[in-house]
Amino acid sequence: MIDLGLDKLALIGAVALIVIGPEKLPRVARTVGHLLGKAQRYVADVKAEVNRSIELEELKKMKTQFEDAARNVEQTVRSEVDEAASALKSDWQEASASFDALAAPDGGGESQRDPYAPPPPEYRHPKKNWRLKRGATPQWYKQRNGVRTKAQSGAARVARFRPPGAGKAGNAR
Repeated sequence: MIDLGLDKLALIGAVALIVIGPEKLPRVARTVGHLLGKAQRYVADVKAEVNRSIELEELKKMKTQFEDAARNVEQTVRSEVDEAASALKSDWQEASASFDALAAPDGGGESQRDPYAPPPPEYRHPKKNWRLKRGATPQWYKQRNGVRTKAQSGAARVARFRPPGAGKAGNAR
């Protein structure tokens, strides 16, 4: 780029002092500084944008590579699963054929149910009463925290919290 040494900067400063004058030189130097700062920020923004676009392209390449690898893995897994399923199906057919041959030695087709086996369970309705409203808070939680679960009359509450010996007739005023 431009090779600016100390002697060249001093020459530029002397010429600027003569051409601009000592009164306007600080204001011009400040303006030049602001313009140089803006130029540096602009160059930094352009560099950052170029780096972001390069990283975005790299990420897109990595994404396509990852998708290709995932497709390959999916195809291999699918082929292995299909092979295992076909092998299992053939083994199952062989086993069921041999079981059918053992279960029906007379060749009658259907075997009869064991008369001593218990009958299959029947469906029973759970008998929940949907009209009965139940609180969501468990009973043990209410008891532990002293939540009132039963309604009391006013007289029962007064009697419950009356100090001992205060309810006798001999203490009347």
